[in-house]
Amino acid sequence: MKKRLSFLSSIVALTVIVSGCGSENDAASPKKQDDKKTEAPYELTVAFPVKGAIPKDMQLVNDEINKIAKEKINATVKLLPISYSAYVNQMNLMMTGGEKLDLMVEWGAFYSSYIAKGQLLALDDLLNKYGKDVSESLGPVFLNAPKVKGKIYGVPTIRDLAQDYGFIMRKDLVTKYNIDLSKVKKLDDLESVLKVLKENEPSMAPMTNKVTSSLYGSFSTRDSLGDDLGVLLNNGQGELKVVNWYETPEYADMVKLMRKWNQAGYAIKDVVTNKESENTIIKAGKAAGNLTHMKPGFAEQQSKIIGTEMTVVKLAPAAANTSTVNSVMWGISQGSKNPEKAMQFLNLMYANKEIVNLFSWGIEGKHYIKKQDGLISYPTGVDENNTGFALNQGFMFGNSFLADIWEGNDKNIWQETKKFNESATRSKALGFTYDNTQVKTEVAAVSNVVSQYRLGLEDGAFDPDKELPKFISELKAAGIDKIIAEKQKQLDVWAKENNVK
Repeated sequence: MKKRLSFLSSIVALTVIVSGCGSENDAASPKKQDDKKTEAPYELTVAFPVKGAIPKDMQLVNDEINKIAKEKINATVKLLPISYSAYVNQMNLMMTGGEKLDLMVEWGAFYSSYIAKGQLLALDDLLNKYGKDVSESLGPVFLNAPKVKGKIYGVPTIRDLAQDYGFIMRKDLVTKYNIDLSKVKKLDDLESVLKVLKENEPSMAPMTNKVTSSLYGSFSTRDSLGDDLGVLLNNGQGELKVVNWYETPEYADMVKLMRKWNQAGYAIKDVVTNKESENTIIKAGKAAGNLTHMKPGFAEQQSKIIGTEMTVVKLAPAAANTSTVNSVMWGISQGSKNPEKAMQFLNLMYANKEIVNLFSWGIEGKHYIKKQDGLISYPTGVDENNTGFALNQGFMFGNSFLADIWEGNDKNIWQETKKFNESATRSKALGFTYDNTQVKTEVAAVSNVVSQYRLGLEDGAFDPDKELPKFISELKAAGIDKIIAEKQKQLDVWAKENNVK
């Protein structure tokens, strides 16, 4: 087999020095090794969210991962895939109920809440002892981005750590209706495209939302500072002043635009209660596209997932902040019975190419094959419709830059993504994560208000002239100003400590 290279992989050399003299020390070493070999492997419960159906060959892939994990660290894993829509609630139930849970994907939006509830282990000591490849692959800036009060409770996956924003849609429709996407420069410009689709494709909605998100979704020109309960405008490039995002003119203009688009019939029906992923909806011909954050190779990625060629139009520049870095992380549950083994397996996800390929593509020879040009593709007789493993979530599993590259993508996609991460505009607050412990009560109350209004407003289902003032009023009554003041206080301290102005 060809030698596999990755610019973020590392080689670890361990030298064991046996001190002392005489036959007692010489005899002790092999005995310890024998003890380790006979020790029963610890089974790790590893939870992560899945878009769409759970692949039918998930257990086969699980078995292959276990062969490597058992050999490398004397552990096995029990993969626990959970649907996107149920994932956050299921994690809370498992951690609150004391169920067996070792490693878990952490969404950045819920990170502070997990910490405030004491549901996550601090990883600093474990990283020092067992996470060398995690630390070296991420580097100090991105490794330290999730720090709260000097402690790390999650490690970001290596992927697009910055984001640019735009609209992705079926390319055949662009060609069919001679749509000139070069004229679409900003969000408002998209309306002309949606109008053409509405008029000519009556059985298809021009746009959909992402599951559990709104039409507006992740489109952003702000640094959310983790949860949107107090943000920095202009991608954190200006004054380090925390403001109420929902009270800004920018937010008001956006929800009015979403209302206009919804009433014009540009959104899928029942958009507020939609539980289907955008990929499933577009693949089924129910919608043409969606607003989304993007990265190098995103159109090619989505084309493979959806099964038809997709194209993108960029509507906002690439930006990096703590939220984009921390959007997908791995953490160890406070209830883990063996956090050392959990960290050892997590380290494999940042160092072992075979592990990363299994999570990303499945089993070589069954779910994919390597081609002479170095790319990979489906084996003969297998495609996206009949493969037993089409998870397509490589971004979620450790160091995705270790994965082989699927045909149709640029051979240099990982190098391009690395450049993308390095060249993106960075928020002044990159590395700041606030601790909401002092405002837990207010965060819970404000979050309840957000859940009542946000989707309805951002999907255009609510009349913003009537509902937005109510939303802002209830946010204030629930304590958002206290949250913002606490966040500002912590940001000021962080900025002083890090010499950020």
